[in-house]
Amino acid sequence: MERRCNILIFYWVESRQHCIASNRSDRGRKLNDYGLFDGARRVAGRTEDEIYRYLGLPHIEPELLEDQGEIEAARQGKLLHLITLANIRGDLHLHTKASDGRGTLAEMAQAAQERGYAYLAIADHSQRVTIAHELDAKRLAQQIDEIAHLNQTLSGTVILSSAEVDILENGKLDLPDSVLSRLDFAVGAVHSAFGLPRDKQTERLLRAMDNRHLAVLAHPTGRLIGAREACDVDIEQVLSAVRERGCAVELNGQPNRLDLNEWHCKLAKEIGVKLALSTDARSPAELGFMRYAVDQARRGWLERSDILNTCSLDEVRVLLRRH
Repeated sequence: MERRCNILIFYWVESRQHCIASNRSDRGRKLNDYGLFDGARRVAGRTEDEIYRYLGLPHIEPELLEDQGEIEAARQGKLLHLITLANIRGDLHLHTKASDGRGTLAEMAQAAQERGYAYLAIADHSQRVTIAHELDAKRLAQQIDEIAHLNQTLSGTVILSSAEVDILENGKLDLPDSVLSRLDFAVGAVHSAFGLPRDKQTERLLRAMDNRHLAVLAHPTGRLIGAREACDVDIEQVLSAVRERGCAVELNGQPNRLDLNEWHCKLAKEIGVKLALSTDARSPAELGFMRYAVDQARRGWLERSDILNTCSLDEVRVLLRRH
């Protein structure tokens, strides 16, 4: 609670207007991690909501307390209804043993069923990522057939066929359109040449999205927390291109990625881009990483309407289909 109280203290000191508007003088009062005090008497603080009520504010979700306009939004009655884990209908980026995963196709499908998902997308790596036991055109075609067969046995959950296709340095995808056209959709991602200059890295992503089979741009900045800095890319230009081309952008829930960050999420919302909250899971247990994607989305002020995979299967199929 200390961090959240510190934000309220900041607002109490720096913006007395709201305190006056709530018909309470701030003279002689102080706010700390023990509560709100009038002299030596605590007037609120048994709960956070009690403090909010005393200040005349509605409850503010903890993820928003970053001094980024949330208190002014609360004062004006403009707080958002943030995305919740319960809103998620499926996961659009999972791996299996066919590439670098540790679960079989059936095991990943079962894990999605147990979470009550209506759909999941298997997106194993394409042929360029050799460290990941990649799928070439022949193996991917075989997997597409396996998915179609498994879908005949599943109840309540549908497997979408996808692939995490490598975006080459020149912006081309490393699988031919003849193969990509058989997928429900393709996920595109950068796995090499992270140090390209800003203009070339940006152009690389724009060219990749020119391919109508690429529906989701995955972990767009390529960062690995504590291991690799984000690529130098014009994220505003990329997100604008995502919207113009009718794609979606991924918010990757892997704890070492959380890519996009919260500022990029806010920017995506402003531009009008749909985000896919995905786990990039390598095992059934890693489907639980969705909670981290949701947490990051909430920090980015995202609502249910901003998220692709809060939609039904039929709606998702339409949104992933580029024309």
